[in-house]
Amino acid sequence: MDATTHVRVPLVEEGQAEGRLAELYADIKSNTNLPFVPDMFRLLSTRPDLLEGVVAGYKGMFITGIMPRATRELIAAWTSKVNQCPYCVGTHNFFFQAFGGPQETAQAVESAESVEDLPVDERTKVLLRLLTKLSKEAYKITDADWKVATDAGWTSEELLEGFFIAGMFNFITRMVDGLGLGFSVAASRVSQQEVPTGGEV
Repeated sequence: MDATTHVRVPLVEEGQAEGRLAELYADIKSNTNLPFVPDMFRLLSTRPDLLEGVVAGYKGMFITGIMPRATRELIAAWTSKVNQCPYCVGTHNFFFQAFGGPQETAQAVESAESVEDLPVDERTKVLLRLLTKLSKEAYKITDADWKVATDAGWTSEELLEGFFIAGMFNFITRMVDGLGLGFSVAASRVSQQEVPTGGEV
């Protein structure tokens, strides 16, 4: 089945992209190291001005950064799970494993009901608990919550990065789901790729 059957907006094919859109498509493929432009980006293909902002956000989350790439991908996958977006869970579980994350953890993200179900260390659980609260009830986050995370060894710079990624994925999952792409993990062409054995894409 065509993964984009349920999408509610036009998607510009790569071969039809011109001008600024063609440049953005090339930039996306270079930064994701994929042979195609993921459909999440193509949702905005008729509005290159908006797509530009999403590409900049992607680079901020994944091309630069201070936390290990696998940790950043785990945040993306877990936030997607919290927001019940199978497309984004599948996509970022792929990248999580491509950058060295255990398959066991990726599989657990798909089925877990809470952070406590994940096979990760307590320090990581502290971070994911805080980011879950960010996604579900950000207005309830307190200084005490922040202190729990810093006491667990997370720096303010790392927490800011985590908040940025989780915040971006609260936006991305809503766009993906609302526009009809996120109905199934099978819709993610990225998740259907074979995870490379070299440790990263």
